[in-house]
Amino acid sequence: MSGQWSRAWVEVDLTAIVENARTAARVAGTRLLPVVKANAYGLGAAAVCTALESLDPWGYGVATVDEGAALRAAGVTRPVLVLMPVFPTLFGECERFGLTPTLADPHAITQWTARGSRPFHVEIDTGMSRTGVRWDEIDQLCAALDTPSFEGCYTQFHSADRTDGSLERQAERFLEAVGRLPRRPAVLHAANSAAALRGPRYAYDLIRPGVFLYGGAAAPGLPAPAPVVSLRARVVAVRRLAAGDSVSYGARWTAAAPTRLATLAIGYADGVRRSLGREQGRVLLGGGLCPVVGVVTMDFTTVDVGDRAVQVGDVATLIGESDGGRITLEEYARAWDLLQHDALTSLGPRLPRIYD
Repeated sequence: MSGQWSRAWVEVDLTAIVENARTAARVAGTRLLPVVKANAYGLGAAAVCTALESLDPWGYGVATVDEGAALRAAGVTRPVLVLMPVFPTLFGECERFGLTPTLADPHAITQWTARGSRPFHVEIDTGMSRTGVRWDEIDQLCAALDTPSFEGCYTQFHSADRTDGSLERQAERFLEAVGRLPRRPAVLHAANSAAALRGPRYAYDLIRPGVFLYGGAAAPGLPAPAPVVSLRARVVAVRRLAAGDSVSYGARWTAAAPTRLATLAIGYADGVRRSLGREQGRVLLGGGLCPVVGVVTMDFTTVDVGDRAVQVGDVATLIGESDGGRITLEEYARAWDLLQHDALTSLGPRLPRIYD
């Protein structure tokens, strides 16, 4: 449904996503492998990929085979790299949809190359200790990697947003492991948003920006993204409270003095966390900031509007700009003690995405 009539919705500025991708590529000085996993961090992978086509990216990164298949169904023709290790049982699906798998053990590599000459990438674990072959155990793969199908390898930086030396240490391990391979693959990639915005040093052949594309700040001191997301909700009720009246489940908030509340048609089923009902939670409504009071319920959030001129049908802003100011994605996430990634991907599927 149109945002004009919806109870709540997400506005997505596709032009800002393209601007952020262009900024990352310019600073890094190399081509893009935009990460569009989790439905482009909840904003709509098909729409995001269509917008990013103007920048001629090398391809797109997803987490799962199903996500890759969805991109093909949406008409994406560029390479799609599945960043989660792919089980041999899914090799047929990778071939069917023309997906590039990530492989990390000799048996899987041998099985993949026995099926033909389609490319694959290898993840090198340089300190994340999650998936991939350890940098100091790369020799066990060398015989299996002596094949033209070995297109690329990559690593994942665990703390590129910090200046604690770990980024340099991981990069050294990665290049050391690459140097022991039977040949250098066509593409090396390692830089997430924060590493890409530090310049060409970690850019290699491709960068993999994620949260920065979607308006998330990468790290202090690095280029700031253009805002991408606005989260809005309509007022469905306005009521007066007397001193001592309680609000929401558990009666965890009680009015200290007479006041007025507005009920917003958005709740934890839409990604507004139940724990938000505390002092730092704010929305823009009636020309200013209004605190969230009481616990957030599945479909509703209540805010204290005091004497502001608020009526049923008015629109509150949880993320974004209105006549009362701006709440950034970073501020919204910080109020809930969340990562910006978490705040984005938590936006529920029943919220319409409206593209500008």
